[in-house]
Amino acid sequence: MSTKTTGRHQHHGEIDDSKDEHLNTSQSDSLRETLLPEYDSNDRHLEDSSQKSQQKIWDQKHREPFCLTCLSQFVNSCIRWIASIVVTSGSILGRLLCLQSVNHCGKYDEKILFSLSPLQEERLQYLKKRLDVSFDISRVDHQVALKQLWKLAYPQRELPPLKSEKWKDMGWQSADPSTDFRSAGFLSLENLIFFAKHYPESFQRILHKQNGKRSEFEYPFAAAGVNISFMLTQMLGLKPDAQATKPGNHFLELLELDDKAFDRLYCVAFQLLDSLWLSKHATYMEFNEILKSTRAQLEKELLLESVSRIEDLPAYRLLNR
Repeated sequence: MSTKTTGRHQHHGEIDDSKDEHLNTSQSDSLRETLLPEYDSNDRHLEDSSQKSQQKIWDQKHREPFCLTCLSQFVNSCIRWIASIVVTSGSILGRLLCLQSVNHCGKYDEKILFSLSPLQEERLQYLKKRLDVSFDISRVDHQVALKQLWKLAYPQRELPPLKSEKWKDMGWQSADPSTDFRSAGFLSLENLIFFAKHYPESFQRILHKQNGKRSEFEYPFAAAGVNISFMLTQMLGLKPDAQATKPGNHFLELLELDDKAFDRLYCVAFQLLDSLWLSKHATYMEFNEILKSTRAQLEKELLLESVSRIEDLPAYRLLNR
């Protein structure tokens, strides 16, 4: 651009130096002109002051909600910590405690109310003690329980040794059944025994896969039973580090009326799982999906207002004694 300007100056030699200088300055300014008009120094000062004032107002408006949110989160954490101690200890003070969870926006989520009667506390603590017992093949009472399950399942068959390939017939995954109890412990064996004793028809029908068109690759009965026990403990929030849930809270009401509510719910869950398995024409690889569907259905049914005992669950009708 400077080359063209210089050439024009040489061509029009009659233009004096002052005019030539004025022309160069004018053209240069026009090329440097911005899309937005520039302000003088006073305007800039006023704008800077205005921006700083707006920024102070903005900071003040947003600092207060942020501090309140942090305070709410801190208070909520303290309440949860205290509640976990009270509830875990089974103290009667838990009946006076109401928890509210606060999310990051400072809004309150669903309330979880711990209101346990002395009988509920007693039965809940007993159930949690059962959960803490691991299966131990060296314990005589555990050996007796395992043998009892075999006799209930196969009353006409000879009792095999504690380690035998015959245990696979029941659906244990190896010749040593004790290796399958890791996830749910001795409780899962108690659940299977309860199922066999109180609902023998459903137990035998599922054990021997007598209903419906079965898959070529069926789920193993006994191993599935252990998984169901574990699923229920998660669903009801019975583990020490688990959060309270709506289905779990309602279950505590059922537990007050029936000390065998968990074992009875287990039988309902097993029968429901087998019914869903048949309806979906599932195969071995789909077991986890069916187990999730079973949990979802039980959660819905436990929240029904018409349910005041396990026998009121719609899925209970599937059971046959």
